[in-house]
Formats: sequence, C-alpha cells, structure tokens
Amino acid sequence: MNFEALFKQIIEFFNKLNKRQRYIIIGSVVAVIAVLTFLIVYNSTSTQKQPGYAILFENLNPQDAALIVQYLDKHQIPYIIPKDGVIEVPKDIVQKVRLDVAAQGLPKKSTVGFELFDKSSFGATDFEQRVKYLRALEGELERTIESISAVESAKVNIAIPKPSVFVENQTPPTASVLIKLRPNMILTPKQIQGIKWLVAAAVPKLTPENVKIVDQYGNPLGENDELTQDTEALKAQLTYKKRVEKALEDKIISILAPIVGGKNKVVAKVNVDFDFSKVSSKATLYSPDNVVRSEQTLEESRIGMKPKEVGGVPGAVSNIGPVQGLKSNQVVNKYNKSETTTNYEISTTIKDVKENYPKIKRITAAVVVDGHYQKDKDGKVKFVPLSEIELKNIENLVKNAIGYNPKRGDSVSVSSFEFSRALVQKATTPLGRVMMIVEEYVGPLAPILKYLFLFVIFFIFYKKVLTPFMQKMLETKVEEEEVPKEEITIDEEEIESTYDKIKELKQKVEEQLGITSDVDEEELKYEVLLERVTKMVEEHPEQVARVLENLIKEEHTET
Repeated sequence: MNFEALFKQIIEFFNKLNKRQRYIIIGSVVAVIAVLTFLIVYNSTSTQKQPGYAILFENLNPQDAALIVQYLDKHQIPYIIPKDGVIEVPKDIVQKVRLDVAAQGLPKKSTVGFELFDKSSFGATDFEQRVKYLRALEGELERTIESISAVESAKVNIAIPKPSVFVENQTPPTASVLIKLRPNMILTPKQIQGIKWLVAAAVPKLTPENVKIVDQYGNPLGENDELTQDTEALKAQLTYKKRVEKALEDKIISILAPIVGGKNKVVAKVNVDFDFSKVSSKATLYSPDNVVRSEQTLEESRIGMKPKEVGGVPGAVSNIGPVQGLKSNQVVNKYNKSETTTNYEISTTIKDVKENYPKIKRITAAVVVDGHYQKDKDGKVKFVPLSEIELKNIENLVKNAIGYNPKRGDSVSVSSFEFSRALVQKATTPLGRVMMIVEEYVGPLAPILKYLFLFVIFFIFYKKVLTPFMQKMLETKVEEEEVPKEEITIDEEEIESTYDKIKELKQKVEEQLGITSDVDEEELKYEVLLERVTKMVEEHPEQVARVLENLIKEEHTET
C-alpha cells in the first residue's frame, strides 16, 4: 500500500472541506479517541487496581477470607481485596505467601478429595482411614456436582451405618446434599434426578430414594411427596376448568353476536363445576336361572352264586375231602346299584366400570345482552330493552350451546341492560366498526407489531434524516466557478474582405449582362453575415447552443 499517496488524498480531501465540516470531523475523531481511552483505562484499573498485584486466593467464603487476612496482617504482608472472596498480594511474593498460608491449614473450607491419600500416615487406625475415605468421597462428589452450570456450591454428607452380622438389623446408607444455586437459575427435574443417581452410584448399597437434596433456602428438591403432587394436580385442574369455561363463553358469544349486533353487545360468563375424583367400581351379578354344568350317572349289577365257604375244626379232618353236613348249593346272589350326580352352575356377570374423568356436576351461565336504541320525537336516543320473547329465544340458544341438562341442576340466566354509551357509539359508527374489526384481528399481534413499528420508525429516521445529514456534512462543496461565456467571435476584417469581393463580383456580372443597378450594401452585408453564421452553426453546434443558453439566462435575470 502506498501510504504517501493515501496521505496526500486525505490532505486533499481535508483541504476541500469548509470550516464547519473540519470542526465536525476533528471533534468526532477526538470524541472517539477519548471514549476508547476511557474504556481502556477503566478496564485496566478495574481488573487490576494496584500494579504488580496477583491473585492469592479466590472464591473464598467469609470465614476463610477473615483468617487469611488475619495471617497477612500479623506478618505485615500488603494485600488488597478487589471484590468479595478474592485476595491479592504483590506478584513477586504470591507463590511464597500461598505456600505459607497453606501450611497454616488455610483455607479450611476448601473442598478436598482423594488427594488426602497422597501422603501416607503411619500408625493410622482403620477408623481414621474410613473417615478419610468418607471425606475424600464427599469432596469428590461436591466437585462433580459443582461442575453443573446452575450450581454455585455443594455440600455432601454421607451416612454409612455400622455393618451388622444380622440381616434384619442392617440399615442402608443415606446421603444429604445441600446445593447453593446461582442467581436466577434453577435445576430441572432431570438434573435433580441425575444428582441423586450420581451420589447413589458412588456409594455401595445407596439407592436414589435415600438421597435427599435441599437448596440454600431449605426447599426440598426432587421429592414427589403428597403435598407437591396435590399442588400440581390442583394447578392442572384449575387450568382445565378455565379452558372449558372459556370455550363455552366463546361459543355463546359467537352464536349471539350476529343476532344482537356484534360481539361488543353481548357478555357471557360460564361456571362449570367438575368432579375430579376418579371412580372405579367392580360388580358381580348373579342370574336366578340355574344352568346344568355337568351330570354323572353310575350303575352296578351282579348276578351269581355265593362262593362256598369251608369251615370246621382245624385239623386233619377238615383238610381231607368234603365234610359231611355242608350243603353244596345256596340261593343265587343278585346285586343292583344306580347313582346319578348333577352339578348346577349359577350364571354370573362381572363388570369393571370406570367413570369419566373429570365429570361435569353442574353448569351455570349468565348472559347479558344490549337492547335496541331508538330516537324519540326530540331526536334523542332512547334505550329499549329486549322483549320477553327475544330473551326466551336467546336463552334457548344458550342452553343448546352449552349442553343444558336439567337433571344436573344446570341454570341459564339472560338479561338485557344498557351498555356504555361510548361503546355503543363506537359500534354503531362505520369507523368504529372498522376499528373494532382491526382490534379483533390485529390485537393478538400487538406485541410483535409494536417492535416492528419501532424498527420501521428507526429505519425511516436513519434513511431520511441521518443519512442525508451525514452526506451533507461530508460532501465537498465545490465553489462554483464562473463558467466563461462562450462567445462566437466573428472576424470583421474577414467579413469586410468577403463583402468587397462579393460586391466587385456582383458589379462585374451586372456589367457583363448590361444590367446597371445600385447595390444595397446593408442587404449584402446581411446575406454575408447570415451565410457565415449558418456555417458556424453547422461546424460548432454545441458551442452555439451554450451561447444561446447564456443569452437567455441573462435576459431572464435582467427581467
């Protein structure tokens, strides 16, 4: 880049400006430099109020900050406190002071983790090792929880019960977490659940249900207790109730608006009583008619002689041949048995009924409509309420619109009253109707249109005011130089010589023809001049046009 040429162009541009433009440009440059200088100086002084100081500790709580300041005062070490929780000391001794303060066990409230085990201590008991492990685990969990963007600080306490050899006496471990949230920030339900799972996964046998979280105001987080559930259910019920009532009101107004003369001439309010209780019932119905389920029939029959029986005195006689005195034939044995079993079944019907949720208990509606307006003999507008027939018809329309059910105890009230005069006049005039239509359709977009309107105003102001002003202030006023008037110069000597030649030529021709006449010198001069001017116009048309334009301007200014 040729800086010399650029510098020359800047100087030429600056020389072409008038005094006012030079003052404005110089003042603007000075103002910009002053603002930039102020910002640089302010930022440097705010970030480091004293030269040569560095941060010793930051994010200190008041207790640790007080102890560190006390130590620095005792050893006469200079320090500054630029803001809460930050202590600065001279840069050349910051490392030494930091080691000396750490040797005193400061800051005491700082979070410690598994670095507790960096140094092994001989003679430590098992209890001390368990306590150190618990402290380290709590510190690591605190650091992990503090990494969440919405959490400023965290404190974790873990309670691990003493193990027991009896299963029935074993108690599961528990944990409590105190969280300090950053300003204007909250934890989402997923984040709260994540913290519970994080703490539970770090401790053996710890379940997320046994992890309790509390914020800095003492409010429990992530507890789906009965009170919280009831509050959320109540909010949902109220929202549902308002939405249903608003839908019924809009339905009534949309039906009556064409009849009464517009939406501004009818007001409807609906109240719906809901039963939000969940009802589930089971019923078993028995039919009086018996139905044969199964039938069993058993029949037995036996016909024949009864088997012989041998009897007598034990001994040899009874074991030898037939014994005298026993008959060989007896009466025939006949046996018959018949058994029938019939099982009857009772017909039953089991019903599982779940009622609608929610259930409408009662609907009440109040509707107010405007009446008619008539002019009397004096020309005054007089209000005339609606007739009983009109009110009855409107009431029937409202009942049909809301689903009127007399068994539920629903009620509808329709009345006719005079509305506000200003509202009526606004609705009756053509301009008022147009404004109401615009308000109805454009009203919901008012917040967006407001900012859009401001943007359009600023854009027009920038284009029509600022831009022309800046161009006018920066434009170079070129001094109007007087344009020399171009004149057509006519050589008089040349004209005279031409005139003499033409005159001699004319006389010579007349003598040859024998014609004698006096030559009109003025006419001859005019012809010569006209011929000369014609030739000049043909050769230099632009120059002749400028001359004529200057002549017209001079005549216009003189007149």
